[in-house]
Amino acid sequence: MRLFPRSGGFMRKKNEVLKEYDFSKGKRAPVIPPKGKTRITIYIDTDILDWFRDEAEREGRGYQTEINEALRNYIKQDKRPIQDIVRDVVKRELRILKKAS
Repeated sequence: MRLFPRSGGFMRKKNEVLKEYDFSKGKRAPVIPPKGKTRITIYIDTDILDWFRDEAEREGRGYQTEINEALRNYIKQDKRPIQDIVRDVVKRELRILKKAS
């Protein structure tokens, strides 16, 4: 077995596989999810997932973070009926025009 120097000791050749591993001192432990996160399984169209992965790579972030941000932005949108939104915009614009004249 060839060992290569690295900080803190030596490591085996990168792709070297041992014939036997010693797990006698290994301990089973639960996977503890990050606080405020829930693991789910969903099916997403491949083209959508590819888009998020490309965006994430471009931004240097994880694709799941990108999906989470997109979902968060969606739920923060104004959910009023379109008529109410248009009415408010028109009122605001009319006030601005009155003040200008």
